[in-house]
Amino acid sequence: MAVPQRRISKTRKRLRRTHFKLNAVGLVTCPQCGAMIKSHHVCPKCGYYDGKTVVNNGKVVKAEEKKAPASKKPAAKKAPAKKSEK
Repeated sequence: MAVPQRRISKTRKRLRRTHFKLNAVGLVTCPQCGAMIKSHHVCPKCGYYDGKTVVNNGKVVKAEEKKAPASKKPAAKKAPAKKSEK
């Protein structure tokens, strides 16, 4: 049977229990709707993150892709070179 030989002092017991604590969640107010949300997360109520719509009616909104400027025209195909007959 495991029985401690000496009594654990209050200090030693409290030092051991310093890590047994609850962590506070970092909550901030959403600038769009004012709801309390976790920091650096999409707002579950309005779907905004960093001032942009990320979720709209339960669907993920993708950012519009930027189109490359069409300044160059596609190169024309060259005709195959004819072999000279000897």
